[in-house]
Amino acid sequence: MAAATGVLTRIGVFYDGNFFFHVSNYYQYHHERRQRISVGGLHEFIRDEVGVREDVDTRFCQVVEAHYFRGRLRASDADDRDLLFRERVFDDVLVREGVTAHYTPMSRENERSVDVPLALEAYELASYDRFDVAVLIACDGDYLPLIRKLNARGIRVMVLGWDFRYQDANGYERETRTAQVLLDEATYPVHMVSVIDERGRKNDALINDLFVPRREAMPAPPREPREPREPSQPYTPGPINNTPADVQGVEMVGTISALKNGYGFITPAIGGENIFFFHADVLGRDFLDLKLGEKVEYISTTNERGPCARNVRVMGA
Repeated sequence: MAAATGVLTRIGVFYDGNFFFHVSNYYQYHHERRQRISVGGLHEFIRDEVGVREDVDTRFCQVVEAHYFRGRLRASDADDRDLLFRERVFDDVLVREGVTAHYTPMSRENERSVDVPLALEAYELASYDRFDVAVLIACDGDYLPLIRKLNARGIRVMVLGWDFRYQDANGYERETRTAQVLLDEATYPVHMVSVIDERGRKNDALINDLFVPRREAMPAPPREPREPREPSQPYTPGPINNTPADVQGVEMVGTISALKNGYGFITPAIGGENIFFFHADVLGRDFLDLKLGEKVEYISTTNERGPCARNVRVMGA
C-alpha cells in the first residue's frame, strides 16, 4: 500500500554498541566466516526485511534515523591501550553510514550499560513521529519497557537477536542469548543466526553483504616512543613462559608460531618458550591476516597469569 501511494516506511535503527561489537567479534574470531559485521550491509538487510514484513517495496523502506550507543574510555586511557586509532576508524564507518554516535563515560574496569540513554533517545524520537518501524540491535531484557512503550504508540518493533556459543581464549565455553521477552514482545522478531546460517541463502548477496569484505591490511598509524605500559588483556592460556626478567617491558622480535581463534603465540628470537598475544594487541594488521612464520616486533610484558606480548606489529608492514 505504501508503494502505491508513494509513502515511505521510515525506519529507526538503534544499536546497543556493546552487543553489536560482541556479535561482530564472534563472526570475526569464532564463526567460519571470519568477517566483521558491515554496518552498511546490515542497513540494507534491515530495509529488505522490513519491506517483506510490511509488504512494501524496499525502495519505499528507508533508514531515516540510526543511533549507536556505547561506553567510551577517556582519550588518555584509550591511548594507553592503543585503542584511539581503532576507535577513529569505526567512527569513520558510522559517519559514512549516517549513524549518530552516543558515547557515555566508561572506566578502565567496567563496560558501561547504555540501556537508559538508548531507550530515552528512541522514545523521544518516537514521540516526535520520526519513524514507523524501530529496529533494536540488543539482547538485554532491560529494553522490554521501551518495546512496550513503542508498541503503545503504534510503532512496530523489529528485534535482531543472536543466540550463539563459542570458546574464549582460555578455553571456557561462552554463550550469548537474546532475552526471550524481547522477541516475544517485538512485532517482528528476527533470529539472525538462523538467517545467516540458512543453507538456502548461502549465496544470497544480501546475506553475504552483511559482512565486511576481506581486504589487505590497513597501514599502521604513526607511532611515537612511549614508556612501557601494563597489559590491558588478562588472557594468557597455555604454559607459563620463562621470559628473562631483564627483557620484560622492552621491545623484542620473534616469529609467529601459532594462531588460534582470537589469540596466538610468538617464538622469541632470543630463545625461550613461546609468548602469548591477544588479537586486540595487534597493531597495523588485522589479526586474521597474520601468517605463521611472520617476523614481528612486540613489547614483552606480563600480566597476572604470566608473560605476554603487547603492541605486536609485523616487521616491514
